[in-house]
Order: sequence, then C-alpha cells, then structure tokens
Amino acid sequence: MPENSERAPSQEHDPQTTKLPMSGIRVIDVGTFLAGPYAASVLGEFGAEILKVEHPLAGDPMRRFGTATKRHDATLAWLSEARNKKSVLIDLRQQEGVQLFLKLVGKSDVLIENFRPGTMEEWGIGWKELSEINPGLVFLRVSGYGQTGPYRHRSGFAHIAHAFGGLSYLAGFPGETPVVPGTAPLGDYLSSLYGAIGIMLALRHREKTGRGQIVDIGIYEAVFRHLDEIAASYGLFGKIREREGAGSFVAVPHGHFRTRDDKWIAIACTTDKMFERLSEAMERPELASSRLYGEQRKRLAARDEVNRIVIEWVGSLSREEVLSRCLEKEVPIGKVNSIADIFEDEHFQARGNLARLEEPGLGEVVVPGVTPRLSLTPGQINNLGPPMGNATYEVMRELLGLSAEEIKQLRQRKII
Repeated sequence: MPENSERAPSQEHDPQTTKLPMSGIRVIDVGTFLAGPYAASVLGEFGAEILKVEHPLAGDPMRRFGTATKRHDATLAWLSEARNKKSVLIDLRQQEGVQLFLKLVGKSDVLIENFRPGTMEEWGIGWKELSEINPGLVFLRVSGYGQTGPYRHRSGFAHIAHAFGGLSYLAGFPGETPVVPGTAPLGDYLSSLYGAIGIMLALRHREKTGRGQIVDIGIYEAVFRHLDEIAASYGLFGKIREREGAGSFVAVPHGHFRTRDDKWIAIACTTDKMFERLSEAMERPELASSRLYGEQRKRLAARDEVNRIVIEWVGSLSREEVLSRCLEKEVPIGKVNSIADIFEDEHFQARGNLARLEEPGLGEVVVPGVTPRLSLTPGQINNLGPPMGNATYEVMRELLGLSAEEIKQLRQRKII
C-alpha cells in the first residue's frame, strides 16, 4: 500500500521522516453525499488510504451537488469534501460487482456506508457477509435515525436531523418561525466526526482482540448530543428552552450587534468581570456597579435595558473602533465574518485555515485546511475530490490481482 505520508504535504513537515497516524489503514467509502463520507475524508487527511466506491454510470451524487466547475464530474463541494480519496467504480447491484466488492472488503480495515437501513443487506453485503469475509472489519453505518428503532427506515437528511434532534427549535427569534441553523449541513459533518471517533475506538479494540464491529450513528443523535443542558433541564424542571434570537438565556450582553458602518460584531459577557471590562471599554464604569448591572442576576432581570445600552454604543462606532476598544480591555469580542472577511483575515492566513491547491483545468482552488492540528504528525491534503474512476484500474490490477483482459471485460459489461 502506498504511504500517504510520502505524497506532497500541505503543511510544513518532512514527509520522509513523518508517518501519519492512520497510515496503513485502508478505508472503503461506499456512501453518498456527506454524512459518513466526510469521516473518510478526515481519516484520509491523516494517512488512511481512502477508496471511494461509486456506481460506474452515475457516480456519487455529491459530484453534482453545489457550485458547478469546468470539470463535468466535480462541483466545488465535491472537490472540497472528497479530498484525499481515490475513485473506484463498482456496480453493487450486479452479482459480479458484489463479489469484487467483497474481495476488496477482505483487503481493507474500514467500511463506511450511509444508505437507508437494510439496503446493503438487500445487495447481499450486510454485516453477516462482510464479517465472514473480514472478521476484523470496522463498519461505520450512518443514517438519519440509526439502524434500530421505529423510524429507522425513514429517509434522513441534515435539515431533518436538525429539526428532529432539537436544534432547529432553538434557531430564530422568539415567537417566530424556526429558521434553518446555518446553510451548511451541520448534522452531516457532526455525525461524520462521531463516525471518525467511533472508527478509531473500534480500531483500538481490534488491536486488542482482532475483532471488528459496527459503529451505528443516527444523524439526529449527533445533533442532539450538542445541545448542552436542555435534556437535564427538562428532565428535572420541565423547562423547555425557546428561541432567543441572537441572545442567550444565561448571559447578557451576549449576542450580535450592528456597528455604525453597517457591520456586525459578537460580544459575549458571560461573567461579571467580563461586563466590568465592557463597561470600561464603553467609558461607563458605573454600569458595572452593584447598584446597577454589576451582578449577573441584575443584568438578566434588565436584559432589554442592558442590550439597549450596548446596541446604542456599538451603533455609534465603526467595527474597527469597537474592536479596538474592547480588545484593549480584554472583552470577549469578534467579527461576525462573511467568507470575504475570512479570506482577508490575518489569523486565518497565519493558521493555514485556507488551503490552496492547484486543480488541473481549474487553477487554484481554496478549501478549508486540515483540523485538528497535530504537532508531530500534521494532516495533509494530497488531492481534491478525484476524477470519476481514477483508481479503478489500479485497484483491480494491483490490489485484487485481475488481469488486463478481465478488467476490460468488466468494463464492457459496466460492472466497473
């Protein structure tokens, strides 16, 4: 297996002396779109070999999702999120394709899928068949509602998971329609991150026992797990948290504020000390006195008045003036960045958060950099989303040992 650490690095380190932590692990990604496949991308950034198995005719629908490019088989979403993968074409709806797939599973460590529960069993590649061919296989299964439960056969998407998992109920302003919590499919990313964690835990277990296992994640579960204390609050006190707009029920001022130049900043004063510093930045230290709003309980009781004071002050200054005064007093503050702001920000540049890669026929493509940052074995982006079927011949010939004539025949019958 080629060592991913020997390919062109995206961050400064010596690839000849550095072995990435997931090197030697082969992952088959047979899912579509993002929930699940993103876990493969993360593992690929740290050295795993990722074989993206796609249908020979249509490929992953993610190739057509998002902004189109000059590459007919790749949108910008595909280029960004299918990074570090190699595309292998196999038709799993044909028996010969299933047999090829099982041979590939036998030579791999991890399998990732995100079909509706029961789909892979219908194709003859459920856990029974997979574990027989490879007892050490780690099998990540991501679906809208998980592999069990009364809703398991319902189709699942991030937008539905945000709603079902409780996040959308909290998004928006009091008494108004719940809004989509951001335009990005957060549930897909969150479930994939839990998937990557589950895979690494299962691989650790395999090191000790030699046995693989299933990692089962419902997208809604990943969303629900991130909602801090709302379950405990309802369970103990019957309290239902409602939509709070740009504010927070635990602190004030804590929200987004418009500046004089029609830009936005975020302020988070979660403690009395933080509000004292803000009062000094506003040149109104008396606001933090015990007789006014120096105590959290008093600020919460006078939420509207405290917010009005901050809104007026922020609105009287430019964004840079507000930032300068607050940062000088160590007030927790930050820009509400557009993507244009992010591209210009010196901190994003210094941290390498914007990775720039040359893509044939497209020029420079900018994608989010690798997260997390490891000091000794930093991850890397070796390639953006691959051309369709770019590794089919390599895998069939070198990994599965098929002859050139066999590969030719399989292609003619559109099995690969």
